[in-house]
Amino acid sequence: MNFNGAVFSGYLEIFWQFSWLQWLVFSVIINIFLYFFSISLYIFIDRTCRKNVLQGKNHPVTRSDLYLSFLTIICNSLVMLIGVFLWKTGWIELTIHPSVTEIVSEVIALLLLMDVLMYFFHYAAHLPFVYKRIHGKHHQHVSTNFLSLFVLHPLETIGFGLMMLVLLMCYDFSAVSISVYLLINLVWGTIGHLNREFFPASFDRIFVGTTRFHNQHHLDETKNFGFYTSIWDRLFGTYR
Repeated sequence: MNFNGAVFSGYLEIFWQFSWLQWLVFSVIINIFLYFFSISLYIFIDRTCRKNVLQGKNHPVTRSDLYLSFLTIICNSLVMLIGVFLWKTGWIELTIHPSVTEIVSEVIALLLLMDVLMYFFHYAAHLPFVYKRIHGKHHQHVSTNFLSLFVLHPLETIGFGLMMLVLLMCYDFSAVSISVYLLINLVWGTIGHLNREFFPASFDRIFVGTTRFHNQHHLDETKNFGFYTSIWDRLFGTYR
């Protein structure tokens, strides 16, 4: 079964004809939308989930965290513009008529590849020199709140985006697969920074990077560097 590539290729043709001003406006708008989608999802789960909190109270929302989260929106928009430039100059090519099987396979591949890259990227962020100047701000959130996912140094945000762009330059993924992966990434990051366990306890045994898994990382910065899975932490001895 093939995805309806004719319709989607029509959208790609429209995007291809965007001016850089239109791309700038579009990238900012879509990232603002995703920002508020994440916050809304966090609040919805927090208010409807009946499980006990992982820590006594959420981290307080501060003005500096709010400003830094806005800067993350800008950095994500910049990464998107870099991706568009690479697409328009032929460094990134997108397949137009993927089958459902191809979409599922590509999404799984992106999740696994980005998971291992993010493990080492995250581990490097905890090296003393890097941690003090870049990653430490995120770990002021020992407990978390709805902004924690976005409280990142600009270099972290851009670094994550560039890792993904390198992957997209190495293989011609479909635009659908990329979009699905990015949505999963946002939802997973939101759930990972909840102060309530979202996943069943059994998920820890099947190597899923659960909410508890990432919450433990905020409590003990030497453990649990993975994101989607705990595979690499178990393999390299950093699992808790």
